[in-house]
Amino acid sequence: MNMIRRGNQMAEKGSVTNKNFTMDYFKFGTGSRILVLIPGLSIQSVMGAANTVEAEYPAKIKDEFTIYVFDRRKDIPDNYSIYEMAEDTVAAIKELDLKDICLFGASQGGMIAMVIAIQYPELVSKLILGSTSSHIKENQSKVLEKWIELAKAHDAHTLYQSFAKEIYPPDVYESYKDYFADVSNSVTTKELDNFVILAKSILGFDISKDIPKIKCPTLAIGVFEDAVLDSDATMEIAENLDYRPDFKLYMYIGYGHAAFDTAPDYRDRMYDFLNQ
Repeated sequence: MNMIRRGNQMAEKGSVTNKNFTMDYFKFGTGSRILVLIPGLSIQSVMGAANTVEAEYPAKIKDEFTIYVFDRRKDIPDNYSIYEMAEDTVAAIKELDLKDICLFGASQGGMIAMVIAIQYPELVSKLILGSTSSHIKENQSKVLEKWIELAKAHDAHTLYQSFAKEIYPPDVYESYKDYFADVSNSVTTKELDNFVILAKSILGFDISKDIPKIKCPTLAIGVFEDAVLDSDATMEIAENLDYRPDFKLYMYIGYGHAAFDTAPDYRDRMYDFLNQ
């Protein structure tokens, strides 16, 4: 669930429009292979973090891949489900004529990525799942429910602080909490309302019985101290796929839910898996 950080945009921005929706994306890299990233739940659009995301990826990945990062659709309908998010993302991917993609989904983005890999196996050649869950249980909903109530109350400041405190390790949170306070001043009412819809879509999500239908090589990366979804979420995915020789599991210690933002070797692990 990515914390949004703003900066100068270095990636190329675009949008896909069809009869049903408009979806923004940005891309970077010059490689012939395609890597699609689906970010997690965020308070503000990932489009404002294009510079930060691009900077996280080393040259070896950007030389080999062209990387597309898809936002959620612009006009988010009420009761927007993970499955509908997956359908819209696939529609955008197909509109751009992207094929044989490697797919990385983080947190809620991982849920969307699992649906895509299961329902569109011909589209996905490799799958990476970061800090995500195939089955949201009651004890995994508490943090989300707290965030939903704060967003409903339009308390952007407390929401941003709670969001950051839950997804980052304590030292990272302490170093940046003043920054998070400043950024919270830019949050709009519309962004808070959208956050409620997107967060609600996670509650009750359960695709665990279909996980064995994933056919492509898969890497699941989790964190033992995941305060949002807990480590059991990643382990449940592993239990459904670890009989396969093309499934890999790695668990971090000490990096928090957003290890995809904080672990210095995260992209190296992605690169090594994508080149196996």
